[in-house]
Amino acid sequence: MANKQTPQPPIATMPEAAETLLALMHAQGEAARLREREQLFSTLLASVNAVLWAFDWQSQQMIYVSPAYERIFGRSAGLLLADYNEWRNSIYPDDLDYAERSLAEVLERGSIEDREYRIISADGQIRWLSDKCFISQQQEPGKLVVVVGIAEDITEKKHLEGELQRLATTDVLTQSSNRRHFFECAHREFEQARLQGSPMSFLLLDIDDFKIINDSYGHQEGDTVLQHIAEVGKGTLRRGDVFGRIGGEEFAAVFPGCAADMAKQIAERLQREIQRLSFNYNGKQYGVTVSQGLTTILDTDEALDNLYSRADAAMYQAKRQGKNQIIEG
Repeated sequence: MANKQTPQPPIATMPEAAETLLALMHAQGEAARLREREQLFSTLLASVNAVLWAFDWQSQQMIYVSPAYERIFGRSAGLLLADYNEWRNSIYPDDLDYAERSLAEVLERGSIEDREYRIISADGQIRWLSDKCFISQQQEPGKLVVVVGIAEDITEKKHLEGELQRLATTDVLTQSSNRRHFFECAHREFEQARLQGSPMSFLLLDIDDFKIINDSYGHQEGDTVLQHIAEVGKGTLRRGDVFGRIGGEEFAAVFPGCAADMAKQIAERLQREIQRLSFNYNGKQYGVTVSQGLTTILDTDEALDNLYSRADAAMYQAKRQGKNQIIEG
C-alpha cells in the first residue's frame, strides 16, 4: 500500500510593503547609530585642547581643522579652510621661516615631531605651539599628498620652563645672575676671548663694612642695600656684560671685548653711582662704598681662575689700603 504524503502548507511570503518597511527601519537604526557615533566623535574633538588638521600639499589648502583652532587661535575655522594664509599669517614673524621649512621637511622625513613655534592669537597674545605633522600615506605619483598634524598649545609649559630657568640662574634677592650662572657665562666668555684673541676684563666688587650695616640696622636693611647695589650694577654695565652676585656682599662682572682702559672707566662709573646711593633707617641717613679689584686677560692666562685670583687679590688690596677704591691687578 503506497504511503500518502501529507501536503505541506504553503510558505507565507512577506508582502513587499512589509519588506520595504523593515529595510527602512533597519536603515533608520543604522543612521541613528551613525549619528550617535558622529556626535561622540564631535564631542571628543571639541574636548581635545589641541588643533587636529589636514593639509593638501599640492593645492596648499587646509582641508580639515578641529574646533580647538578657534579656541587657540581665536580665528574663524571657515576662513582658514578658505585660505591657508590665515594660519601662516598668525605665526610669529621671527618663527615663520622655521615653521615653513620644518613643514616642508615632512615630505622627506615622513614625520616631524619636534616643531615648536609661536603664534599671535586674534586678541594679540603670543602663544607657543607644539605642532607635530605626518604624511598620511606613502607618496606615489598622481596620488593626493595629505599632511596631517596635531598642534598643541604649550604656552603654559613654556612659561613654566622659563620660570624654572630663571630660578636656576637668578639670585632670588637681587634678581641678578647667581654664582653658578655667572661663572658659566664667565667661562664661556673667557674661552671665546682666547679663541678670538680679543680683550676681556674681570671685576670683583665687595661692599665695605657690610657687617656693620647688618649689625646696626638689621638684615632686612642689609638686603635692601644688596638690591640697590645690584640695580646700579645692572644699570651701569654695557649690554652684553655679565653681572652677578657670587657671595654674601660680593658681586662680579665680566666685560667681553673690553680692554683695561675702558674697563677702568666702567668700574669708576660704577663706583660713582654707588657713592650716590642714599639709605634711610629710622630717620638716619647713611651711604655705602665698595672696594673693587679689576684685571684684564693676558696671553699667559690658561683659565678663568687666573683672572679671578688677580681680581680677588686686587680687591683685598683695595680693602687694606682704605676701601672705597679700585685696584688693578
